[in-house]
Amino acid sequence: MTAPTLPRPRRKALTEQPAPLQSPHSGSRLRALDALRLIAALMVAFYHYGGRDGDVSRAWGVSPRHEFPTLSGAFAYGCLGVEIFFVISGFVICMSGWGRPLRSFFASRAARLYPAYWAAIALVTVAFALPWAGYKTVSFSDTLVNLTMLQQPVGAQRVLGVCWTLWAELRFYALFALFVVLPGATRRRVLMFCAVWTLATVVTTASHVEFLRVVVMPEYSSYFIGGIGLYLVHRFGNDLLHWGVVAVSFLVGQHYAVAGLWHVPNPHFFSYRSPYVIVAVVALGYAAVAAVALGRASWMNWRWLTLAGALTYPFYLVHEHLGWVVIGALHRGLGIPSYATLGLTIALMLGLAWLLHRFVERRLTPLLRRSLDPGGVRR
Repeated sequence: MTAPTLPRPRRKALTEQPAPLQSPHSGSRLRALDALRLIAALMVAFYHYGGRDGDVSRAWGVSPRHEFPTLSGAFAYGCLGVEIFFVISGFVICMSGWGRPLRSFFASRAARLYPAYWAAIALVTVAFALPWAGYKTVSFSDTLVNLTMLQQPVGAQRVLGVCWTLWAELRFYALFALFVVLPGATRRRVLMFCAVWTLATVVTTASHVEFLRVVVMPEYSSYFIGGIGLYLVHRFGNDLLHWGVVAVSFLVGQHYAVAGLWHVPNPHFFSYRSPYVIVAVVALGYAAVAAVALGRASWMNWRWLTLAGALTYPFYLVHEHLGWVVIGALHRGLGIPSYATLGLTIALMLGLAWLLHRFVERRLTPLLRRSLDPGGVRR
């Protein structure tokens, strides 16, 4: 869901928390975005633990439908947390990239994504190599490719199942850097970027050209565009053009969500997702980010949300595969009931995310950023 990726402005010192998501007007941290990140990450976790079949069934010993007969259908909608992540990412990247030089933007994104990602690659590889884990590691060569975050386009097996979302994030960063950050962000340029990307999205779908599909990524582009439009609302206020970007992105985006997740009722499928619920979940994601953009969520200003936001990215990276190992150990190994196992697994993955944040991100992220951009201005 990046993990969706979860970008932040740069840190001022090694000992500080990640630099806050600042409003360009008020200077206050947008802690409500941290809350939304955590909610989206938990949605994805519930989906991976109880909303589908596959490897997670091996962890439980049976299909999650038998472990969670009343909730597995609801958990199946948790995959839409990824779409919400992408909307948040559009908002945050537009905010953090505004007025920033290209090298600084690149250094910020690389330093934010890679340290925890490398640590997660190492942890999952080691855990899956344990004989009692019950899962296979990918080949040594494919593991090395995974360190670049480019395993999907080169056709290597993925160490982390969730890393496909990072490939989408990387393409978004590249497009935004090339067409907005490099020439310099302005309201007019960002609006033009959104309009052209939207047009390219529908043309790509109609043309069936594989190169365009890879670059434009029509299945996900609308959510990034929607987040950018909501940031324009936040920065420049209510305007028909800003809301037009948001509205068109939602109307196009919900189509791709329904097309990708809906199927006719079939008892052979794990669950049936109603198209109305799919649209409603996507709409709620947009509405939640819109509330932040309009300042309607400023009451969500609890300090602990800063930590929640910091934990979301490492939690997103490690929760799926390592969570399966923990579920198997707790439920099948120790006989802990399914709902208690679910809660304990999420708590343990959040604890592991804190360790990664405390001992990996807070140490390596500033170091990598300064190495990539020695003369950069910290903000």
